[in-house]
Amino acid sequence: MHGPTRRHPWSRLERSIRIALVGIVALTVAACGAPGAAAPTLDHVTIGLTYVPNIQFAPFYVADSLGYYKAAGVSVTLHHHAVGEDEFAALQAGQENMIFASGDEVLGARSHNLPIVYLAEVFTRYPVALIVPASSPIKTAADLKGHTIGVPGAYGATYIGLLALLKSAGLTQQDVKIQSIGYTQVPALMGQKVDAVMGYLNNEAIQFQQSNFPVRTLPVTATQPLISNGLAALQSELTAHPADVKAVIAATLKGVAYVDAHPNQALTISEKYVPGLSDPKNAAAAKAVLQATMPLWQPGAHPGAVDGNAWGSMATFMGSIGQLSGPVDAAKALDTSYLPK
Repeated sequence: MHGPTRRHPWSRLERSIRIALVGIVALTVAACGAPGAAAPTLDHVTIGLTYVPNIQFAPFYVADSLGYYKAAGVSVTLHHHAVGEDEFAALQAGQENMIFASGDEVLGARSHNLPIVYLAEVFTRYPVALIVPASSPIKTAADLKGHTIGVPGAYGATYIGLLALLKSAGLTQQDVKIQSIGYTQVPALMGQKVDAVMGYLNNEAIQFQQSNFPVRTLPVTATQPLISNGLAALQSELTAHPADVKAVIAATLKGVAYVDAHPNQALTISEKYVPGLSDPKNAAAAKAVLQATMPLWQPGAHPGAVDGNAWGSMATFMGSIGQLSGPVDAAKALDTSYLPK
């Protein structure tokens, strides 16, 4: 499972409803002989989203556009980080209040002494997978022995996912050839420069499909749990503004439910957040990405909840593969008490 700061006004209908409600309150107060009450002040919250605007962030766009955040008592700014930008820098500098990041990223940042806490899972399924041509003899993780696997580099979700996949088959890095190929997974596999690549189910897998290149995917979490993208915040934010944190989480999860039930409407709503999305060709591509992303959001009985045992297992695994810079108390890095009851 990464633009300028944007503020988005209420829709015309929402403004009309709001004005009507304010009018009713004013008339009621006047009837009681009291002065008119001012509209409640909304707390402002900036949420850091990775990379450029993309349909993958539709739940946030929906929650903002349909007024879910405002109804919960917060005014939200969605800030997309530029490619290559340190996604935690703005959070640490106090320019953002919350961030959308994966569980492994949170643990990595925590190992660098950033007191960040993972709060609610949005991607309930780790979005990366091993991708091979449909005709490949590689049908299971065990079949990878002796083969060349392309990854962007020895970092990030694709690399961690690969190591988890190898572990599930009892293989080590020495049993395969891992080749850093940058973000060229599609041409590298189609050009037979590697035998397999690590990519995203809602990105590279879609690109292969659009290129009419049949592929097969192997999930990476068969035996090693990995927690994907969700909402996180610094401990100082949790202490200072717990109600705002709860409001953002509840409204975002409501946005996820809306997208799941109304994907076409969510695509239309996202047009004012994602440049070029109103173009039919871009919209068709975005729809394919959205359709591939929705299964990665599917919540369990309690939306946003994280399995504590899986979280602890992931922390142990990351330490064993050298992805943590220092010791991390996994329990202090996770707090799901801010989820809706």
